[in-house]
Amino acid sequence: MKRIDSVKNPQVKMWKKLHTKKERDKNGLFLVEGYHLVEEALRTKQTVKELIISEEANIPSSWDVDDVSIVVVAGDIMKAISDTETPQGIAAVCYQQKNDEIPEGVNKVLLIDAVQDPGNLGTMIRTADAAGVELVVVGTGSVDLYNSKVIRSTQGAIFHLPVIKGQLEEMIPALKHRGISVYGTSLNDAKPYMDVQPSHSFALLVGNEGSGVADSLLEQTDENLYIPIYGKSESLNVAVAAGILLYYLRGR
Repeated sequence: MKRIDSVKNPQVKMWKKLHTKKERDKNGLFLVEGYHLVEEALRTKQTVKELIISEEANIPSSWDVDDVSIVVVAGDIMKAISDTETPQGIAAVCYQQKNDEIPEGVNKVLLIDAVQDPGNLGTMIRTADAAGVELVVVGTGSVDLYNSKVIRSTQGAIFHLPVIKGQLEEMIPALKHRGISVYGTSLNDAKPYMDVQPSHSFALLVGNEGSGVADSLLEQTDENLYIPIYGKSESLNVAVAAGILLYYLRGR
């Protein structure tokens, strides 16, 4: 067990830099904070590089940390590396998922095109996990997958299923080649989602909060779907729409 007392320590400086996309990509790491997220990370083998604990906090006895590097820090260090107003006194440096290919045997996929709100992206990953989706692909133009607000919004789901970054222009044909039907979401040239049959194998493509899915991607799908609006709202939040469609398409 190591101890650090100075905010000027090089390791502390590196942790602080992990709040930037450039540094996260450079090192292949990201930072998570709080008991819940750290516990979820520890449940996934070889995900946690090091556990950071404030001298005022405690590691729950139920956690398996035998093979994890632990660093005890002064309270001011925890505040310095945290981006929350009230740090819980515990954080972890985690490895990013390295795989960028579609795993074998995947049948339920969520494709995300240029979603820029971190809360929406994180919520969709969390919802996909709850709905039994086996892969999430985050396409170009989306907010960084390892943004701290995205991570918090996933509530740990990012540790439960493969979430990869990919070129959707290449992913859609690859999924169709495997016999997986790809459904886009659009208000134009689309059918009500209830008009398609749920299936054990599908990919759902959702898009940007303002402009939706890119036309070039919609041209590649098998069918495009929309959710009828029965009230006076003009549209649904993309994360809400994704949840409705994922649960419908998977059936029972």
